[in-house]
Amino acid sequence: MPPVIESSPSVLNPALPQPVVAAPHRFVQVTRALAVGALLALIVLGLAWELWLAPTGGRWLAFKVVPLVFPLAGLLRHRLYTYRWVSLLVWLYFTEGAVRATGLPTGAAGGIGVALAWAEVVLCLVLFTACAANVRWRLKHPKPMPEPAA
Repeated sequence: MPPVIESSPSVLNPALPQPVVAAPHRFVQVTRALAVGALLALIVLGLAWELWLAPTGGRWLAFKVVPLVFPLAGLLRHRLYTYRWVSLLVWLYFTEGAVRATGLPTGAAGGIGVALAWAEVVLCLVLFTACAANVRWRLKHPKPMPEPAA
């Protein structure tokens, strides 16, 4: 006996109205693009900083960007939980940038490091703001629940 496949009536009968899958609101799309862009920029900045632009002596410091790689998939899939914990994780990188921006010498050799540190601070602020705005908007405007099948 073949297995019974249960499906909604609209899938079995194309004449019935099909369920509407709403596209994300424009605000959610913009904040997602800002968050993903800032996250990717932080990854590139961290790698370039430690490997080529102003290495601090140990190339192993480039591994600091590994925790930034993990949330990429969640941000791209609109996972609310990922936006929440990234908005907390980013403060570690903000602190690193602020400490390096104010603690490095501003001479010829340290000037590039200070500029990179301020760039990290700005990217962290953009990432935090985008994540926080995304979470806040999505909690204020929840998706309507689908009607239960009869």
